[in-house]
Amino acid sequence: MSRIPSHNYGQESNMTEVTEFILTGFTNNENLQVLLFLLFLAIYVFTLIGNLGLVFLVIGDFRLHNPMYYFLSALSILDACYSTVVTPKMLVNFLSNDKSISYPGCVTQMFLFVVFGNTECFLLAAMAYDRYVAIYDPLLYAVSMSPRVYLPLIIVSYVGGIINSSVHTTTTFSLSFCGSNEIRHVFCDVPPLLAISCSDTHINQLLLFYYVGIVEIITILIVLVSYGFILFAILKIQSTKGRRKVFSTCGAHLTGVSIYHGTVIFMYVRPSSNYVLEHDMIVSTFYTIVIPMLNPIVYSLRNKDVKEAMKKLFERNWFMKKIHF
Repeated sequence: MSRIPSHNYGQESNMTEVTEFILTGFTNNENLQVLLFLLFLAIYVFTLIGNLGLVFLVIGDFRLHNPMYYFLSALSILDACYSTVVTPKMLVNFLSNDKSISYPGCVTQMFLFVVFGNTECFLLAAMAYDRYVAIYDPLLYAVSMSPRVYLPLIIVSYVGGIINSSVHTTTTFSLSFCGSNEIRHVFCDVPPLLAISCSDTHINQLLLFYYVGIVEIITILIVLVSYGFILFAILKIQSTKGRRKVFSTCGAHLTGVSIYHGTVIFMYVRPSSNYVLEHDMIVSTFYTIVIPMLNPIVYSLRNKDVKEAMKKLFERNWFMKKIHF
């Protein structure tokens, strides 16, 4: 392990500053690591195929060229990037004896991880607002959600994620890491890094709790208010078929929101005394690796337009093959 002398936070002269970290991961059992490698490789491949496939489907089918599916495409790209920040390094570590990650590599991984995680919170809130506009006033939907509206919403979501990530990354890596460099996790996340710091992390823990809490409150409030108006709009719909279509469209989004925000709240919006790193590692792996795989399934299987577009795509490819032969 490479280290450099530390002169910060009143440490003694014989203390050294960490310049690389060790990601201990789930287990040291080699057989189990191989099984985990195969499992997460399959999840990662499925995540990329599902999310990028959904993006190409939206691009290729003119019936899906509306703000709802542009938001869904933005979410799919985000999920593909979100998973890519964490999974490849984790897969390498499963098969390698060297589980180290450089200090700059850890900074970069954490920064991007927090960017994409917070951006997803804001984007899910923007998607709830989009559903409210589409259902509450469908005749003016194209005008109300023109590119001048939905593009800034997507951009603001990323800006919010970048600002949030910059704060947490800067404050976390301004701490001194002069003791153990073993991170009990599969990637560089805030709580396990705070756990190995030899500085006073009280301010960082408060910042994590309140900052994430504020983001969660704001984004969940937007979702709840949007769906409150949607509920009033649904009650005005006379036909059962119309209500069923609205519930089908909104149900997928509500499912995605509930799963994502539930895991984020469990991970970060609680007292630091309740952190159990082994449990948190499993939960954070779920929302960074498993949820990005589930999102295209949730949004595709419960969306009639997407299913029809997929059906036509397969039929067109089958027909082209028949002609070729």
